[in-house]
Amino acid sequence: MKLVALSSSIVAGFAALMLVGPPSARADNAAQAPIGGIEESVDIDLLLSRMTLDEKIGQLVQRMGGRSKSLNSRLGPDELDRVRRGEVGSYLHVAGAEPLRELQRVAVEESRLGIPLLFSMDVVHGYRTIFPVPLAMAASWDPDAARQHARIAAREASAAGLHWTFAPMVDVARDPRWGRIVEGAGEDPYLGSRMAAAQVHGFQGDSLAAPDTIMAGTKHFGAYGAAEGGRDYAGADLGERALQETYLPPFHAAVEAGTASFMTAFNALNGVPTTGNEALLRTMLREDWGWQGLLLSDWRAVEELQAHGVAESRQDAAALAMRAGVDMDMVSDIYADDLRAAIEADPALLPLLDGAVRRILTVKRDMGLFADPYAYHDAGREASVMLSGSHRQAARKVAQQSIVLLQNDADVLPLARNAGRIALIGALADDALSQLGSWRAQGQEGDVVTLRAALEAAHADVIYTTGVDTRSDDTSGIVAAVTAAEAADVIVVALGEDYDWSGEARSRSSLELPGRQSELFEALAATGKPLVVVLMGGRPLAIPEIAEKADAVLMTWLLGIEAGPAIVSTLFGENNPGGKLPASFPRTTGQVPVNYDHLPSGRPADPDLSRDTARYMDQPITPLYAFGHGKSYTDFAYGPLRLDNARMPADGGSATVSLDVTNAGDRAGDEVVQLYVRDPVASVSRPVMQLRGFQRVSLAPGETRRVSFTLRADQFALWSAGGDWIVEPGVIEIMVGSASDDIRTRGEVVIEGSAPGSIAPAAIATTTRAQ
Repeated sequence: MKLVALSSSIVAGFAALMLVGPPSARADNAAQAPIGGIEESVDIDLLLSRMTLDEKIGQLVQRMGGRSKSLNSRLGPDELDRVRRGEVGSYLHVAGAEPLRELQRVAVEESRLGIPLLFSMDVVHGYRTIFPVPLAMAASWDPDAARQHARIAAREASAAGLHWTFAPMVDVARDPRWGRIVEGAGEDPYLGSRMAAAQVHGFQGDSLAAPDTIMAGTKHFGAYGAAEGGRDYAGADLGERALQETYLPPFHAAVEAGTASFMTAFNALNGVPTTGNEALLRTMLREDWGWQGLLLSDWRAVEELQAHGVAESRQDAAALAMRAGVDMDMVSDIYADDLRAAIEADPALLPLLDGAVRRILTVKRDMGLFADPYAYHDAGREASVMLSGSHRQAARKVAQQSIVLLQNDADVLPLARNAGRIALIGALADDALSQLGSWRAQGQEGDVVTLRAALEAAHADVIYTTGVDTRSDDTSGIVAAVTAAEAADVIVVALGEDYDWSGEARSRSSLELPGRQSELFEALAATGKPLVVVLMGGRPLAIPEIAEKADAVLMTWLLGIEAGPAIVSTLFGENNPGGKLPASFPRTTGQVPVNYDHLPSGRPADPDLSRDTARYMDQPITPLYAFGHGKSYTDFAYGPLRLDNARMPADGGSATVSLDVTNAGDRAGDEVVQLYVRDPVASVSRPVMQLRGFQRVSLAPGETRRVSFTLRADQFALWSAGGDWIVEPGVIEIMVGSASDDIRTRGEVVIEGSAPGSIAPAAIATTTRAQ
C-alpha cells in the first residue's frame, strides 16, 4: 500500500486532534461539566469541534456487552474505563433498565464530553412477548399485524433500556434453502415492501424521542437474500434489473418509512462485498436516495473484508468501509484499532469520519438522549409492560392470522368438539423452545403454550406420543404412534423443522422433512384414520407425499408464545384460517427457485413431454403450493372487475380498480384479495405477473364488501435496457384473485405516453391504496 506524505499543516492539525489523557490534564475541561447528556438540545457541530480524533473514532465503535445468552457479562471494569475514555459509541447484547442506567451514567457523567451510549439487541419478532417468526407474520398479509408486533416489541425493549433493534430484515428470498428466509417476508418485493414499512413505523412510532420507541435497524442492505445456492454468507451475482426491481424495493420502502438505520449485508454483490461497496452505499443509498441515517456493519463484517479478498490489512479494511459510508463497526474493533492509521495514511478520510460521527450524534439527539439520557431506564415501567395480558392477546391474534390452510380434503377441518379421541403425535407438538424461533430476544421457554398443552386443555380425550424426533434416526417410537393412531378417531400429527433448522447459518441442501418424519407419516397414513398434518417450521418445505395422503394440512410456522391456543382454535374452527403463503412451496428441492413472477419463455412450459419447453421431465411444471395460496373454511365469490379509468397518462396517471367480494359460505372468514399486473409487450421481457396490491377483508356469512385499489402509473415502471426507470406506453393486464394461481377476474388499462419512473424502486414499493 502507498503511504501518503503529510504536509506540516496537516501534521499540526493531527497533533491538535490527538490530544489525549485524563480530564484533569486538559485545561479546557477543568472548569466545565461534560457537554453531552445534560442539555435540552445539543449543537452537533459544536460538539464535533470539541472532539479529539480518538473520541470521534470512539463513536463509531460498537462493542459486545455480553453474548446473546449471557447479556451484560462483559461489562467489567476495563469496559467501563473504555466508556470513560470515550472509546465506545454503542453496545449490543445488553439489557435491563437498571444495569444500563449505570452504564449510561458512566458515559454521561464520567467521560470528558458526556456523550450518551446507544444500547441494542436483535429484537426481531418480539422482546419478551414473542410473536410469530417474520415469515409467518408475512403469511398474515396484514401490514397492521406487523406494525402492531413492532409497536409492542418497542414498548418492551425500550422498557428494558434498549434504544435500537436490528430489524426488520427485509431481504427478498427466493431460495428456501437459505435459512434466513424465516426472518423476512418471503419472495415478493411488493409484499416485502409493505411489511418493511409497517415494521419501521411500529418500532419508531411517531417520534424517536418518545421513550417507548426504538430505532429500526433495517437489514441487510444489498441482496443478501440472493445468496448463491441458498448458502448463508455466499455471494450474489445479479443483473441490475433484478437488483433494482426485486431486491431493493423493500429497502427503499424502509427509507420512505423513515428508518433511522440500516445494516450492511455480509455477502458480496457482483464481486463487491457490501460493507465496502461505495457505489451501493454512499452513492446510491445516501446520494441518490437521499438517506442520511446511521449505517452499521453486520457482525465483524468490516474485518471480513480481508477474507473477501478486497482488503490486504485491517487498516485497508477500515479505509474501505469508511469510504463506502459505513458509520459504525459492529464488534470487530477495526475502527477502534486501525482507523487512526488509515486516516494518517489518507487524510481524505477525515471529512468522511466527521460525517459518520455527525450522523451518529444526530441519531442520539433525535432519540432525546442528550435531553434525558435516562429516559429508557425506568425499572418500574420494565416490570409493568413485559408479557402483559394485552401483549399476549395481540400475539395470539397475529398467530391466528398467520396460519395457512394448505389443503382440506373432504372438509376434515374444522374438527367437531365431539370429535372423540384425538391422537396427537410428533415431537414438535410439545416443543416450546421451537415456537420461539431462532431469534428469541428475551422470550422464555416457560412463556410458551405448546400445541400439546393447548389441545389437552381444550379436549378431554387426547393421546400424545412423540413418534420420531426431527433430528434423530431413531424410529422406535413409530410403533407406539401407530398404536395410538389406531385407537383414536382422528390423528393430528405435528411435522416439520424445529427452530434450529432455520435462521442464520442454517441453510439446508434439502427441503424434505428432516429425520425420519416421512416414515412416521407414511405409517400413520396407512391406518386409514382421518389425518391432519400441522406443519411447523421457518421455510417452505417440499412435501408432495403429505399433499397426496393427508386429509388436511395446516402450515403453522413457528408462532411464538401463543402457538398452541392459536393452532387449537383453528383446528376446532373458532379461528377460520385466512393466511396466505408469502413464498411458494416447491414439489422437490431441485425445483427451486420456483417464484411466481418468473419471466416468460420463448417456449412456455407445457406438460406434454413430446414438446421441447421450459419444464422438467420428472416433475409437474407448477409449485406444490403457489405464492398467495391459502384456503378457508368458507368460500368467497368474486364479482367482475371495474375500472374508473380505462386509460391513464404515464406521467402522474392513476386508476381505481374495484370489485365485490362475497362470503358465499356459512362461516365468517377472512379473504386476502390479491391484485396482480402484467405488461405483455415492453422494451424488455416482463414477468408473467407481479403483485401490486392486496387487502385482507373479514366477511360474515353472506356479506359482500366492495374492495378497491388505486393504482398509479409509476407502479408499472420498469428498469430499462438503458439503465434507468421508465413507464412505457401500452396495455397493462390486471388480474385479481385469491392466489397467484387462482385468478378470479380480469381487466386492462392502457398507459398513454411514457415517463421516467419515480426515484429508484419507489414505484414498486409504493403502498397501493385499498378501501
